[in-house]
Amino acid sequence: MDTRVLIAGAGPTGLTLAIELARRDVAVRIIDKAETFFAGSRGDGLQPRTLEVFEDLGVLDAVLAQGAAPVPMRIHVGGEVVGERMVFDVVDPTPDRPYTTGWFLGQSQTEGILRDRLAEFGVRVEPATALTGFEQDADGVTATLSTGETVRAEYLVGADGGKSFVRKALGIAFEGTTDESIRMLLGDVHAEGLDRGYGHWFGAPDDPMRGMMFSPLPGTPWFQFGSPLGDGDLDTETALPAIQARLDALSGGGITLSDLAWSTVWRPNVRLAARFRDGRVFLAGDSAHVHPPTGGQGLNTGVQDAYNLGWKLADGSPELLDSYEAERRTVAARVLGVSTGLMQKYVDGDEDAHRRGEETQQLDISYRGGPLSPAGDGALRPGDRAPDSPLTDANGKRVRLFELFRGPHATRLVFGDGPAEGYRILPAGSVATGTDLVDDGGHAYAAYDVKPGAEVLVRPDGYVWSITA
Repeated sequence: MDTRVLIAGAGPTGLTLAIELARRDVAVRIIDKAETFFAGSRGDGLQPRTLEVFEDLGVLDAVLAQGAAPVPMRIHVGGEVVGERMVFDVVDPTPDRPYTTGWFLGQSQTEGILRDRLAEFGVRVEPATALTGFEQDADGVTATLSTGETVRAEYLVGADGGKSFVRKALGIAFEGTTDESIRMLLGDVHAEGLDRGYGHWFGAPDDPMRGMMFSPLPGTPWFQFGSPLGDGDLDTETALPAIQARLDALSGGGITLSDLAWSTVWRPNVRLAARFRDGRVFLAGDSAHVHPPTGGQGLNTGVQDAYNLGWKLADGSPELLDSYEAERRTVAARVLGVSTGLMQKYVDGDEDAHRRGEETQQLDISYRGGPLSPAGDGALRPGDRAPDSPLTDANGKRVRLFELFRGPHATRLVFGDGPAEGYRILPAGSVATGTDLVDDGGHAYAAYDVKPGAEVLVRPDGYVWSITA
């Protein structure tokens, strides 16, 4: 084999998967047909579960440093500020949920952070390199590249977007709809005269729910903008003068747009691949599911596809590889329902269309009932996300469960006295020795809902594998 895994597509999904493999010393190549790296915001909303994944991957500090927390949204109608609202409810972190609010960072910046992390493992993206064909057999995949090279790999992963060459070559149906009756103007632009401490919604006086949104992009001079298009609007109205005229009509003037980074007209293309796997070829991210931009679910779901698939490809066992589609396709179908429901609120003019609740955070994703999650009872069950918790080690140092989970390994937790192959967690008031940890606040015992003597095995991707009394 020339490499163990070949990844087609170097967006957030492909990059996350490449990091997952590289940190396990799995030979991987990641190619992308684009000659230059994408520059723009697109998927700029990072959900709390994705922040947890990024902590494990070692990129969270950079993401937090370059990004920003949600800002209030000012509502403008007829040239006046008529209200203010938060897109996200600000919820304080808890011991088991360290990140409870979304974070904003432009997609190109997120990709840059992930590329830098991947380079630390000696792997770099190969741009201007398209996958032009492939054949698979019982032992591997033979891929041909636009450079003329032929690559032999054990596995191929298509992370090559909604128009995926890999998916089309496999003949996998992309089930869903494209709604031509709904169109939205999207892009990034510099906006002189807008306060960057806020997002802004400019509503039409005759219908305040129809208008134009501007959201500041951290670390850049740009705002991301979005505006629903009406029946009389043309798809060609994506140039700066047309965008300026649209804003002037809503705002009454006073805001100067310049330096248009990109713009496009988006249509609801809500689709789910009929299969996420064909033999030694896998689909992940937008190649497997495409979402409306509402709710900030697409990028996050793709990252977590990769987080689920990476350790399974590294292991290579049939049981784990078979579980990928069963676990992630179910999640993708559910998340598509969430983002589509939010899109419908925009279409209906629902005043709560801008709000983001717990259903978008992806902290409640579970693989209960899946092939790796045997039946159980209690508040926490196999397949659920493993909670975080503060603990104290034998030296009095504070340690988090997430710190124990960090890295490409499974983690065994033993609650109470008894032999432990992993970490023994003692109740509050206990005296720790060796590698023991004390649950001083009682948070771990409460979050895991277990009795003394129980063992919990946590998967490499941070979900509960098994709970035994």
